[in-house]
Amino acid sequence: MVIYVMSILKRILASAKRNIFTWYWRRKFNIGTGTCIIRPLRIAGGKGICIGDHVVLNEGCWIECQPLTTNPNPRLVISDGCVLGHYNEIYSTSDILLEKDVLTADRVYISDNFHGYEDPEVPIIQQPILQNRKVCIGEGSWLGVNVCVMGATIGKHCVVGANSVVIHDVPDYCVVVGAPARIVKRYDFAAKQWRKTDPQGNFLY
Repeated sequence: MVIYVMSILKRILASAKRNIFTWYWRRKFNIGTGTCIIRPLRIAGGKGICIGDHVVLNEGCWIECQPLTTNPNPRLVISDGCVLGHYNEIYSTSDILLEKDVLTADRVYISDNFHGYEDPEVPIIQQPILQNRKVCIGEGSWLGVNVCVMGATIGKHCVVGANSVVIHDVPDYCVVVGAPARIVKRYDFAAKQWRKTDPQGNFLY
């Protein structure tokens, strides 16, 4: 009986903590209804951040939106129904969009910028942040553990395999793996199945 009561109390306490964190961040930027933010590592640049309804940010996420490059008004949009795994980092200096129902595993990194390194006489930490292309993760897509997305668009209903590095655009309904990521499967609507492809997305048989 005591163990049962303690279990209930722990669940109540955990729920209260989640509600407190979400209430705190709701005062700082636009958050939709039913959204849950669990002990983030950092959230900064509130004016450009928009989080939709029924979104979950698991523990340790780092969400940042800062005008460090050529865009004075960057944005970072996490649309309705998205679920971000533990210790995700998303850093926008111009334009990052996660469409509806995107799911990410733990330790996913998404950015639309990179450190300059052109001058070999200057430490990279002292060189400017450079703008990369905008990032869009399509509706219903899934990013596996340790995925990096840098200046690329991923289509809807895509699967990005664990440890992949996405630097080129990915069409809708594709499975990509590797560093750099390449297409290995694509959904064939005529055959109603996922089929193997070459790296350009052409079916192999």
